Amino acid sequence: MPRKFDHLSDVEVLLNVVEHGSLTAAAVVLATTPSVLSRAVARLEARLGTQLLRRTTRSMGLTEAGRQYVDEARAAFALLDEAEHAIRGSAGQLTGRVRLSAPTSYGHQRLPALLAIFARQYPLVQLELNITNRNVDLAAEGFDLAIRSGPLPDSSMVAHRLEDARVVLSASPAYVAQAGPLETFEDLQRQRCIAFLRPSTGRVSPWHLQVDGREIDWIPPSALAVSDDVMGVVSLAEQGLGITMCPQFMIERSVESGRLVEVLPQLPCRNRPFSVVFAPHRNLSPAARALIDTLVAATRPQKIPGQSRS
Repeated sequence: MPRKFDHLSDVEVLLNVVEHGSLTAAAVVLATTPSVLSRAVARLEARLGTQLLRRTTRSMGLTEAGRQYVDEARAAFALLDEAEHAIRGSAGQLTGRVRLSAPTSYGHQRLPALLAIFARQYPLVQLELNITNRNVDLAAEGFDLAIRSGPLPDSSMVAHRLEDARVVLSASPAYVAQAGPLETFEDLQRQRCIAFLRPSTGRVSPWHLQVDGREIDWIPPSALAVSDDVMGVVSLAEQGLGITMCPQFMIERSVESGRLVEVLPQLPCRNRPFSVVFAPHRNLSPAARALIDTLVAATRPQKIPGQSRS
């Protein structure tokens, strides 16, 4: 009987090339050469009768057929992986691997405690955490789940709300001592502000404030702006460089140590939602579903060890 799936090694090559972004990067991981991988992809394209990768001298991307094939192949390999883990697992314990992407604020300040809860409950599950402020393409980059902040305009994603984080204005005690009056919105407009640049647009992220009972989206006249890593606004504020706005959980340790204080409580900020999302067509593994359940349960009030909730 002829082997029907003797091309699976070529499929694995394609998935590695897509995951690592280039033939060269994938060749390093697989300990081979780009030319060997290129021939494997060419064999697969010849078998399927269609182009999967669109390659130029400067870039590489999936064709529409390639994107569809990669999504289906990933799902198939995930099923095989789960089957193997199920056989290897002992005493019915959950096994498998989950790839999760999260923004820097949540990845550093919230997730460690949450993942510790999950790891204690499911010690055989392998977790891979990617921390970035870039919204990853879950399907193209092989992620099971992602944490997203703010409103979710992409209706194609399935989302589970984790929390509406309280957002506050803060500054160092040294800055407050020399800032002058800090009681009204007009006072805030005269201050030095530390802003964050949105990764998607490069523009200053607006501050969502309640002024005289109405909500406004105010673009702070930033004396200093941070891009890529939102935790930078906290570090700069600690050095007395101005006032910043961020979720309260980002500054809890700084407030406890006296490096920052909350300012202008008369100007409440709009809460910032955080959600865990996944692609609706993705066949989530039991391990990924268990992680979702753990995150949703653990972010209910008073569930995160060492974290205060407001």
